Amino acid sequence: MPVLKLGLPKGSLEESTVEMFQKAGYKIDIQSRSYYPSIDDPEIQCVLLRAQEMSRYVAEGLLDCGLTGYDWVVENGLAVVEIAELVYGKVGRKPLRWVLAVPNNSDIKDAKDLEGKRIATEAVGMTKRYLAEHGVNATVEFSWGATEVKPPYLADAIVEITETGSSLKANNLKIIDTLCETTTRFIANPKAAQDPFKRRKMDRLALLLQAVLTAENRVGLMMNVHKDKLNEVVAKLPALQRPTVAHLSDEDWFSLTAVIDKHVARDLIPDLMQAGAEGLVEYNLNKVIL
Repeated sequence: MPVLKLGLPKGSLEESTVEMFQKAGYKIDIQSRSYYPSIDDPEIQCVLLRAQEMSRYVAEGLLDCGLTGYDWVVENGLAVVEIAELVYGKVGRKPLRWVLAVPNNSDIKDAKDLEGKRIATEAVGMTKRYLAEHGVNATVEFSWGATEVKPPYLADAIVEITETGSSLKANNLKIIDTLCETTTRFIANPKAAQDPFKRRKMDRLALLLQAVLTAENRVGLMMNVHKDKLNEVVAKLPALQRPTVAHLSDEDWFSLTAVIDKHVARDLIPDLMQAGAEGLVEYNLNKVIL
């Protein structure tokens, strides 16, 4: 039986990835100290890897596909095929940024001021390419962690990943440029992407995973409406398409079903009730395919 070799990110994305797959319909079981999770699909074989290494093993064909950050694809500079963008993270659902940061009292204002300076970062390749693009010669050192504490004594500047910038501010650093915005990507080995079985499997996975993420920001609404109030209620529904309208056993009444953005529900529901909706139910969604 052909098998798709799938790399899953170990570390900060591990828990949220397993949760996302579960909502997509796949049960992944990770045993303590094991790097080979089980999955309830005999056509998929999983392995846990650090996101930093994923693109290398995918590019070399040791894995058919995997989930990793766009930043590590850029950092490693290897030839892979992007199957899908999956915007999710450990906590938030916004892109992260690799930024150039310096002490608040630093004289460094932009890339040109880095000439002859020392920069600490985990993304050495990305930083060196950034400097080359700006025609700057500087020392770039790999940082094993706690990068924010290195300026000003151990480094003049850092290139670090951030979502809100709060950790940088807490360490008296300011952002002066952005090198890269990153989200999670579903990547594939070029040869595997051309294999009919593997590509079909990857495309189906991507479809379901994207549907899970799309559903996170939406809810479903069901309600009953008298025929005299139908047009008024329908006019208030910002549905993805048109709401589903069906007759009830009483021909004077209709059932309406709609999918809306989650953030508008709290304001919309009272408006719908005021317009004539009755028996309204809000429910969560597992998957939404647009």
